[in-house]
Amino acid sequence: ANTIGFIGTGAMASSLIGGIIGKGLYTPDQIQCSDPYPPAREAASKKGYNVSESNSIVCTNAKDAVFLAVKPNCVMSACKDIAEAEQLDAVIVSIAAGVTLEALENAMPGKRIVRVMPNTPCLVGEAASGFSLGTLATNEDRKLVKKLLDAVGVSVEVPENLLNAVTGLSGSGPAYVFQFIEALSDGGVRAGLPRQVATMLAAQTVKGAAEMVLNTGKHPGELKDGVTSPGGTTIAGVEALEKGGFRASTISAVTAATKRSMQLGGVPDEEISNRYGL
Repeated sequence: ANTIGFIGTGAMASSLIGGIIGKGLYTPDQIQCSDPYPPAREAASKKGYNVSESNSIVCTNAKDAVFLAVKPNCVMSACKDIAEAEQLDAVIVSIAAGVTLEALENAMPGKRIVRVMPNTPCLVGEAASGFSLGTLATNEDRKLVKKLLDAVGVSVEVPENLLNAVTGLSGSGPAYVFQFIEALSDGGVRAGLPRQVATMLAAQTVKGAAEMVLNTGKHPGELKDGVTSPGGTTIAGVEALEKGGFRASTISAVTAATKRSMQLGGVPDEEISNRYGL
């Protein structure tokens, strides 16, 4: 039977599992997962997953893929359990931020590994994920991982050195957008709208604008020009955003998060500045 494993059942893993089940790729009883935290195990068990405290059991029972979904500081001990699972033929999919394929392959010799940077909107089936294949990963692994990630949104394959940029943009990006939605809502409240109405209008505006970018294929600047009539309300608002350094702040947010991702991955500061200019 097809089974899929998750080592770690935190927010990201739960989101992925929810999307994968929601799309009908796997059923709850085909999910094998482990977590050291009792409340997390209890929550996963209530959803009908096969839950264990032991990573080894997940490795034994997962046939298609094993997602490594633990915090970066717990990765190596989980890798040790995977490395010791000799019968394991599943592709290992790491969603641990900043842990390189090289480090993963050294910790799990002979295993086929794919490194992924997803984001939390996979909880609602709208993830934007980047992934990179390790040296032993096959085209079949590529197809499977893409199918699993596309079940919860969209995914793109990138060279590993660009996964830090994916982290800074789409990995951390939902937080920037939540801040923007909150700020739009604050503006609405400042202008007299009730909070609930303001937040709903703000969130739907961001969603609608995003759909226009994705569906029309037009440059965002062209779409912006379509809203800004000469001497009108929108250009006055755009000017206020420019005065506040809106674009520069947004660019800086992405580069700061990218740089931090590199640091967490052990890239020397000298290389970060010389090679990437960050």
